Amino acid sequence: MTEDPLADPFAAAGPRWMAGRTALVTGAGQNGDLPGVGYAISRMVAAHGARVAVLDRDPAAAARTVERITAEGGEAVAVVADVTDDRACARTVAEVTDRFGALNALVNNVAVGDRAGLFEVTPERFDELVSINLKSAWQMTRHAVPRLPAGSAIVNISSVGVRMRGPGMVYCVAKAGLENMTEGAATTLGPQGIRVNCVQVGAIWGAFAAANMAEEMRGPRRDGTALKTEGTSWDIAAAALFLLSDHARWISGHILPVEGGPPHRFPPAPPITEVPGSAEPAVDGAVRV
Repeated sequence: MTEDPLADPFAAAGPRWMAGRTALVTGAGQNGDLPGVGYAISRMVAAHGARVAVLDRDPAAAARTVERITAEGGEAVAVVADVTDDRACARTVAEVTDRFGALNALVNNVAVGDRAGLFEVTPERFDELVSINLKSAWQMTRHAVPRLPAGSAIVNISSVGVRMRGPGMVYCVAKAGLENMTEGAATTLGPQGIRVNCVQVGAIWGAFAAANMAEEMRGPRRDGTALKTEGTSWDIAAAALFLLSDHARWISGHILPVEGGPPHRFPPAPPITEVPGSAEPAVDGAVRV
């Protein structure tokens, strides 16, 4: 979009917001019937003309997303990598750039969570959750930045649990760090013409939620929104598409809640009865978005 305030903003308008661009989406594989956020974002940006690198550590899951995109006439490639491995992140960015000739958009979507309380996890599990939910995004971003031209955009995926402040979970602590990194990266990368924003995922019903809680929670979570409706992964994908596109060319460093409107209410955390040892937490529903 033009920077000239007198220019017609619709002169070059078209139905495809990401035409000619390459997007790398982490945690974009698809398992099961419910769409995950990464899958939905990949399909959404592909439908808008982007070439999509579908990153997942599960080859079969990545292949499912790619197959769906290509069946709809889009262009996508599966990338198998573990984003907790810094060298794998560097290799991925290089491979995607070499394959498509450019990289214009990065979506840091990989996430693992459980409903164990803040002090109900072992030190090993704490490190794992922070590594996957925060450090992986930092690693992907730092390797992508030298390849991103001016006009590129980065979108990080967080959770409304960050601002609810309860119950305390390591997942939310890591996501809070991701949001802080979003704001810092926006300031740091702004002079290079790179925008960085974050989408806060609300109480949607998707692959992540279904793997971590009973379906009976759908009603209370829906009723905890102002709109009294249930969101889906496609709502998150639509927000990410906007932030990645030129329609958001003057938006950077922001956290966008996609959550059906406040207020939200979370059930209280159970009391802590003992300090966890080396065993896995009692409640452990590890799953990627």
